[in-house]
Amino acid sequence: MVDTVDKLGYFQAITGLEDADLCTEILQAHGWDLELAISSFTSSDQDASSSAVDGGGNNRDHDHNNATVTPDYPPRGIVDDTELVMRDDGGGNRGPGVAWRIITLPISIVSGSLGLVSGAIGLGIWAAGGVLSYSLGMLGFRSGRGGGSESARLVSVSSAVGEAMEFVALFDRDYGSNNAFKIDFVVEGFMDALQRSRSSFKLLFVYLHSPDHPDTPVFCGGTLCNEAVVAFVNENFVSWGGSIRSSEGFKMSNSLKASRFPFCAVVMPAANQRIALLQQVEGPKSPEEMLAILQRVVEDSSPTLVTARVEAEERRTNLRLREEQDAAYRAALEADQAREQQRQEEKERLEREAAEAERKLKEEEEARERAAREAEERQAARVRMRQEKALALGEEPEKGPDVTQVLVRFPNGERKGRMFKSETKIQTLYDYVDSLGLLDTEEYSLITNFPRTVYGRDKESMSLKDAGLHPQASLFIEIN
Repeated sequence: MVDTVDKLGYFQAITGLEDADLCTEILQAHGWDLELAISSFTSSDQDASSSAVDGGGNNRDHDHNNATVTPDYPPRGIVDDTELVMRDDGGGNRGPGVAWRIITLPISIVSGSLGLVSGAIGLGIWAAGGVLSYSLGMLGFRSGRGGGSESARLVSVSSAVGEAMEFVALFDRDYGSNNAFKIDFVVEGFMDALQRSRSSFKLLFVYLHSPDHPDTPVFCGGTLCNEAVVAFVNENFVSWGGSIRSSEGFKMSNSLKASRFPFCAVVMPAANQRIALLQQVEGPKSPEEMLAILQRVVEDSSPTLVTARVEAEERRTNLRLREEQDAAYRAALEADQAREQQRQEEKERLEREAAEAERKLKEEEEARERAAREAEERQAARVRMRQEKALALGEEPEKGPDVTQVLVRFPNGERKGRMFKSETKIQTLYDYVDSLGLLDTEEYSLITNFPRTVYGRDKESMSLKDAGLHPQASLFIEIN
C-alpha cells in the first residue's frame, strides 16, 4: 500500500497532474510501472506538441507567416466535402480559395464535442492484449497569468455545450442589450459547429473572446455588433464563439496559435480531424476592415464551396437515380411475390376461417352443456340446502306462552307463517325462509314495518324474545 502511495505522489510531482483519480487510472493501466507510465505520458506530450496541438502550454507567441504546412499534402479540391485545396507557393501568400495552414485538432476537442469518451492528447493506453481500450483525459494547462498549473476535467458533451451557452449568454448580456444586431453564435461544441458548417456548405467563423483584454469591449460592441458585419456573417458563415477562460475556448486558442486579441478566424473542415485555416484576424479592427476581410475570404472560397455543393448534389442525384432503379426492380419483384403471397394468404385465410368456425361451434356447444350442468348443480344444491334447513327446523311447537308466532310476507305477496320457541335465534328464521324455496337469492333481510327495524345478518345470533319479536311478529322480506 505504501509503495503505491509513493508511486502516485511521485507521478503527480513529475507530470504536474493534480487529479489523483486520473493518475491512479494511468498507473493502473501501466501495471503500476512508474517508469513506463511517465515515459508514456512525456512521449505523448511531445507528440502532441510536434503536431501543432498545444493541449497544456501557454506559449502564445507564434510566427503565423512561417506556419508549417502539413507535408505531402497534394493540391486538390474538397474530398467528401471535407478537404480543401491547399497551395504552398513558397512565399507564404494565400491565394483564392486556399488554406494557408492545416491544423490538427486535439483529441479532447474532437471527442468532447462529439460525445465520445474524452482522451489524453496523444495518449492511447491499450490493455489486455488490445481487447480493452482506455482513453484517458489529461488536459493539464497553465493559466497564462499566475503561472500555476491545474488538471483540466474531462470534457463531455454537456460541458462543451454548457461552455457555448455560457459564452452566448455573457456576450448577449454585455453587448446584446445595447445593440439591435447580434451574430448568431451556435450553442454547441466546436466540432458540432464545424459539422454544421460542412453540412450547410458554409465557412466557420470563429471568435475567441478574451474578457480582460482592453480592446475587447470596443471590438465587440463596435465591430461584432455592427449591422453590416452582423448581416454578412449571419448570411455567409456558421459562427462559433468561445471564451479563452473556458476549456474548449482555451484549447482552440492554442490550436489556432492566437497571439493577439481580439481574435477571429475563418476555418473549414479538412480530413482526419483537421481544420483548414483560411484567415485569421488578430487585434482590433473597424467594421469596415472586418467586413472587407470577410468579403475577400468569402469571394476567395466561393469557387471551392460551389464546387463542393455541385459535387455533393451530383452524388445525391446519382445516388437517387440508382435508388430509383433499384426501387423499380424491387417493386416488380415484390409485386410478383406479393401476388403469390396473396394467393397463399387467401388459401390460409379460408382454412383458418373454417377451422375457427368449427372451433367456435364446438365451444358454443360445450358452453351450453356446461351451463346446463351448472344450472342443474345449482338447482340440486338449492334443493339439498332447503331440505337440510327444513330438517334442521324440527317439529313446529304447539302454541304456548313461550312460543312465538311468526308471519313472513314475500316480495310476490305470498305469506307464510310458523310457530317458533321464543329462544329461537333469528338465524333460524332465515333458515325457515330459505327452506321454503320461494327466493332465488340469499341476499335479503327480514324487516318489520312499525317501527321499521331491520333484522339483518348481523343480528342472527339474537333470540326472538330478545329481538322484541315475541309473542308474535309480522316480517317482510327486502331484497338487498
